[in-house]
Order: sequence, then structure tokens, then C-alpha cells
Amino acid sequence: MLTIGQLATTAGVTVRTVRHYHHVGLLPEPERDASGYRRYGAQAAVDLIRIRTLADAGVPLSRIDALLHARPAEFDAAIAGIDDELRRKMDQLAENRRRITQLAGGERLALPPEVVAVLDRMRALGISERRVRLERDAWILMRALDPHLMPGRVREKNAELDDPATARLYLACDQSFDWDPHDPRLDRLIEDLDAWETARERDGGRPPEYVKLVVSRISEASPAWQRVLDALAHRAGQRRTARREEGGR
Repeated sequence: MLTIGQLATTAGVTVRTVRHYHHVGLLPEPERDASGYRRYGAQAAVDLIRIRTLADAGVPLSRIDALLHARPAEFDAAIAGIDDELRRKMDQLAENRRRITQLAGGERLALPPEVVAVLDRMRALGISERRVRLERDAWILMRALDPHLMPGRVREKNAELDDPATARLYLACDQSFDWDPHDPRLDRLIEDLDAWETARERDGGRPPEYVKLVVSRISEASPAWQRVLDALAHRAGQRRTARREEGGR
């Protein structure tokens, strides 16, 4: 007769594992003998080895009890089914690995190819990865909140990147990330961006939902950019007010 420690050693498991198998009902727990110990016979050792072997092979504990009491044909069929299930899981894991190796900074996981192409164009222009990540986050928010805007915005973005003047503005904004908010160079940048905004400004009413979150994200990233955004928003508001006043005359 074996103590629980001897039983565990015989089967190559821990005492804690034996107790867990008792708890889930896989291995019967014997009564204590007169000296207060639980004693295990040879059958318990055999059963424990079979349980450990099945568990090590990947058989779920919830299915082991049925296998232990199955007839040979039933056992073979059950094992074949478990093997098929493991193969499916392996195939899925292999597919997951394939997809992971294709991800570029997580972009292809959340964005369509045409947007990833825009981000790659920004990298090719020399725009920092930090700025590209902010752009990526903006597209992710747009896809979640205003997905109908994406095709048009992709066309606009590519047109902007095709324009050398606009591309220079992108680079200038990127370079200003770490500037002090009171840096005088920001005054010139604000003027250039305001002229660019004025040239393409449209009275489109309220901005899309995703824009509010993008502005918040940018503001958190750089105090200098926060100053630029505040200044541009103020000037745009002044122009809207002026247009309303002219329309009311």
C-alpha cells in the first residue's frame, strides 16, 4: 500500500496534482486507515498513470473520466476525435502565427490595405514613426466611428501626399513635436497651416465624431501641437463668425 506521496512519485506527478484529481472526481480518495493515513493500492497507481498520460497528451480533464471507463472501440473513437480537435487547433495556431508575421506594427490587423499603404507613404517621406502611429490611431478611430468616411479620406490623403507643399507641412509638423509651446517657430508654422486650411476649408458643419478623439490624442502627445491646434481652431471660428455676419446683412 502506498501513501499519497509514494503514489505521486510512482506516477511522476506532485501530491498537489493527486489532490486536484481527487477534487475533480478523476481519482477516488480512499478512507483513512487506523493510523490516520490514506493508503493507495496498485489500481490507484495504474489509474493515476493513465490519467497523467492522457492529460499530458492534451486530453481535457473533463473527458478523461469517460475514457478511463470506455470500451476499446469507444476509446479509439474518442481518441481519434480528440486528435482531430487538436489538429484543428494546431492549424489555427499556425494561421495565427502566419498573420502575426505579416503585421506591420499592428496596422494590418486593424486597417484595410489602402490605409496601410497611406501610412507606408508617410514613412517613405521621412515622417517619424511616432507621427505615423498617431495617424494610424486616427484611422482606427475613423473606422470604428465613421467608417463611411474612409474611402473619401483615403483619396484626400493620397492627394495631399502627392502635393510637395503639403508633404513639407507634414514634415514641419512632425519636426515641431518636441518644441516648446512658446517657440517662435510655431508662429510661422501656424501661419502656414492656417493658409493651407483656408485654401481647402469647406463649410461641412460639425466635425466627424472621430475627429474629436483624434484632436484629444494629439493634444496629449505634444504641448506644441496643442498650441497649434488651439490657434487653428480659434482662427477657423473667427472665419465662421465672419461668414455668418456677412450672410446676415
